[in-house]
Amino acid sequence: MSGNEVLASIDAEIAALQQARALLIGSDTAAVKKKTSTKKSLKKKRTLSPEGRARIAEGQRKRWAAEKKKKKSRK
Repeated sequence: MSGNEVLASIDAEIAALQQARALLIGSDTAAVKKKTSTKKSLKKKRTLSPEGRARIAEGQRKRWAAEKKKKKSRK
């Protein structure tokens, strides 16, 4: 056997051992992969513009006023 053949044989053996190791650890690596993939899929925090916030606040004030008006008319 030449040096290249020996190295190729060693590389093949290493690959087979790594594959066997991956099969034995299997479930642990799957859990690690799931954890890392969820971090990547997290969405950015969304923020409102001041105008949007003002529109929401005004709408809520109108709803509160309508509820207050209903309660007064019931009495």
